[in-house]
Amino acid sequence: MRKNVSIISCCFLLLNTVFLSSADAKERVITLGGKEGWGRVSEKEGVTTGVGRFGYDALKLDTNSRVQDSDTDLLLDFEELEPVDVTGHYKVVSSDIVPGESGKMGKTAGLSRGTGGIRLRGGNGSIFGTSGIAGSFLIEFWLNPSVAENGESVFSWRSSRTVDASPLYQMINASFYKNHLEWLFTNVFDGYKKDSGEIHIASYSTIIPDVWTHHSISFDEDSGLLEYRINGKLEAMRFITSTGTEMGGTIYQPVLGVAADIDICPSYTGLIDDFRIQNSARNDIAYDMRYDTYRRAGGRFKTSPILVSKEARLTRVDALLSEPEQTSVVLYIRSSDNYFTWDENSPEWYPVTNHADISKELKGMYFQLAADLYPDGSGAVSPSVMQVDLHFVEVEAPLPPFRVDAQAGDGEVTLSWTYSVDSSTGGYYVYYGERPGEYLGREAVQGESPVDVGNVNRITFKGLKNGKIYYFAIAAYSRVNDEIMGVLSKEVYARPLKK
Repeated sequence: MRKNVSIISCCFLLLNTVFLSSADAKERVITLGGKEGWGRVSEKEGVTTGVGRFGYDALKLDTNSRVQDSDTDLLLDFEELEPVDVTGHYKVVSSDIVPGESGKMGKTAGLSRGTGGIRLRGGNGSIFGTSGIAGSFLIEFWLNPSVAENGESVFSWRSSRTVDASPLYQMINASFYKNHLEWLFTNVFDGYKKDSGEIHIASYSTIIPDVWTHHSISFDEDSGLLEYRINGKLEAMRFITSTGTEMGGTIYQPVLGVAADIDICPSYTGLIDDFRIQNSARNDIAYDMRYDTYRRAGGRFKTSPILVSKEARLTRVDALLSEPEQTSVVLYIRSSDNYFTWDENSPEWYPVTNHADISKELKGMYFQLAADLYPDGSGAVSPSVMQVDLHFVEVEAPLPPFRVDAQAGDGEVTLSWTYSVDSSTGGYYVYYGERPGEYLGREAVQGESPVDVGNVNRITFKGLKNGKIYYFAIAAYSRVNDEIMGVLSKEVYARPLKK
């Protein structure tokens, strides 16, 4: 007799049903998203939530926001109500920047109203919080100016250092002049004395108001190359060397004096997003990965394994999608009876067509859904998933016996019951124990609770102790699978006695 069906399994399976034939078929639907939310989604890579139809959350591609890595010195992503350096290297001293309605990268940008911007103080070890040789660096950010008036400043740092016992004023500034953004480095590069130590480098392209552009300026300590790019396109470059070229000569290294605060957007009106400083000039991110709104490689989300019931079979997936031209959403499903052995590729993911009947037999106690989301070819438009309905069929758990009777004897109890009214019944489990509702019995000759007695309606439990009261309940199981079990019958009891 079968003994390995646990009471816990019973609790999970009480409410589940399955299909034997079209007459017995019981269709079930599990809804993900919509008003049910996305609580079953356990993994998201390059995917975030946004507003979908009827105001419910939808899953769509995350924007190509900058993330912190080992080279990141400062990162302001403007995703919080108050600006904060994600790295923790800099402390916000003051801020007049408020959240903008929409961001270029992420959900929000910073809105500067030309009344002070953000002042940050670097900690020890940060580029602008430490005196001495700065080495290679890169400063990058997204801008969407309202006007781009002359003199509006996007970045400012002012300090001084002592050279030959005399103070030397230092400055790094980025400001607008005739709709171009100009960078000025004053006495920053040690040994550079031409033009009173000033280095100007400006954009070739005109900065247009109300248009997002990505700006980056970097210095390579190994070559002396200072270059300025907009949207990845080279705007201007200078070799900060004694020869003014990359061939020979001395490379003038940036040396920063007294640690001083930096000001971002001190007199700038417009939006700014993803302001980042890194302590190297390299950037391993390809052009299309850096400046597209969405990564062309797309994103993916997965649900946790979803418990259904034994012998459940997936029949169709209905997804409410938004797929603008050139975008795509690809749905995948996998299933088995035991998800503890799953890894990324086993069991195999099976691609399913939205709204189409599934021809492959996807059957098991657990289902898992995954989806790949792909943007258009320019990386500017994202698809979205608003709701997914998983349609599956189950074998219906049979009803318990309507009547159960227990008669005590000498060291035994005889149970009898009416057969279940369900024709799908394959047999019965008898649960027994010594306390009401606790069926943990082990004394009977038939074995420990529960006991698979087969498809009968009478059995005598022997080996019980006289004078002790025993409690019994019976559950019917399906002929398709004996682990598909219905609810328990009404409890009965009996006390064996020697007469």
